[in-house]
Amino acid sequence: MNRICLCLPTNRACSATIAALHDEAAYAARRLGADVQLLILDSSGDRTRTEHARTVAALPATRHVTVHHLDEDAQRAFLRRAIGQAGLPEPDRLLHLMLPPAVSYGACTNRAFLLAAALGCDSLHRRDSDSTYQLHAGQPVFPVHHELPWLGRPAAEATAGGLRTDLDAALLGRPVSLTGASFIGELSVDIGEIRRLDEGVYHDVVSLWAPADWPEGRKRELVEESFTGAGTAPFTGDRATLTVVDPMRVDMCNIAFDRAVYERFPLPPATDTIGSDYFLLHLVHDAGLPGILHNRHIENFHTPERRTDTGFPAYQRRFVKFLLSMPYFHHVYDRMATEGTGLLDERHQVRADRVVKLLRESTGLDRTENIWRLDRVDTAYRKLGGRYARFADRLAEERDRLMDEAESDMADFAYLVTAWPALVEAARR
Repeated sequence: MNRICLCLPTNRACSATIAALHDEAAYAARRLGADVQLLILDSSGDRTRTEHARTVAALPATRHVTVHHLDEDAQRAFLRRAIGQAGLPEPDRLLHLMLPPAVSYGACTNRAFLLAAALGCDSLHRRDSDSTYQLHAGQPVFPVHHELPWLGRPAAEATAGGLRTDLDAALLGRPVSLTGASFIGELSVDIGEIRRLDEGVYHDVVSLWAPADWPEGRKRELVEESFTGAGTAPFTGDRATLTVVDPMRVDMCNIAFDRAVYERFPLPPATDTIGSDYFLLHLVHDAGLPGILHNRHIENFHTPERRTDTGFPAYQRRFVKFLLSMPYFHHVYDRMATEGTGLLDERHQVRADRVVKLLRESTGLDRTENIWRLDRVDTAYRKLGGRYARFADRLAEERDRLMDEAESDMADFAYLVTAWPALVEAARR
């Protein structure tokens, strides 16, 4: 029986999502024979967390489904024990990277990775609190249907089992390391208002996450594709393909990793940075590890908090930090693509030392490109006026700090990667 971790990190009210996730866990146990550790990592305020606890208490007892609802105090206690057992230097720095006071999309998933190791899980399956399952013929469309049973097994077994494939025959001996789909509905990044206000400004801003030297035509194609997921067409029937999964075709709200991936390599712990949790998608792709791309897309929606007077500037800051992180990530991604299978050892597992070298190299990049990005964002947001212009005023005061953070985030990531094996082993104990 596979033991899997079905995980929901959240910092917002999502009782309906918790109940729906339990339904998916029950489906995995009943239909797929899994032992499901349902993990809710709750960073919500006291009132919301209390409501979540009531929701968890009311969930029906289900065979082979165990629910773990951990607030930040419980998560912090676990991390302190693991860090202490690992005996690593700078324990306070590690704790800060694993549980920072600010929003970190990578750190919350890293905590899930460690807890999955502690729970003895074979894989981790992540969902998000601002998404829901599609319905087909009155039944929810659960992604876990495709995430099991091939994850972690040689790709050749999946093809022998009848799974459609476009995988190169030379890769069939490697393990299926990732299974994923995307989303339908609203943009994954809440910037649709910019597009409604001014299509030209939207193009100017979104194109900034491309490498600066890309030709305009390629940037235009990226803008058209960015943050749109699988569009809006609803699910009508299953399609799944064994392949080397393109990171643009999947989303972190609808993803599953084999333990051999996340126990070898964490996600960037960057704070206030949209998209910082997508690194493993690129690593699995560039290393030539097989995956399964399916079409059980999750339905995405936006919570209103991001558009309030306090939520709007905070969210826009995360978007700008995403843009500033891209020169560093592009540097690493380009070199990982060149390394290819050189990123793997003889057991087809990621050689973390190769990637750490690239991460450290990236911290020495010239900042001229990011100065140009900030100038472009300033011009674009002032053109939009209103609260975008007010945010541009705030951004002007933070330029140096934001660029410093984008660089130090990569140094922190490299540090965490070097500490990760000891942390995982301590978590297992």
